Amino acid sequence: MVVNKTRQTPAQKRANAKFAAQQEKKMGKPRPEEKKEVRELPISKTWLLVLAFVVCGGAVFEVLKVFGLFK
Repeated sequence: MVVNKTRQTPAQKRANAKFAAQQEKKMGKPRPEEKKEVRELPISKTWLLVLAFVVCGGAVFEVLKVFGLFK
């Protein structure tokens, strides 16, 4: 059994009572929701599609060449 041999000062008692009262007021109430920021892309969707086409488009054309659909 652990026994705390130190005593609270009157200032600590008041601070603890104030904190307990504040916590008791909050009981049963929902926490306030924080507004989440909507992150925007640093590049527009159009440029993202152009970049994807440049990166992957060559592979698509090579596959079409293999099957003889594109000369």
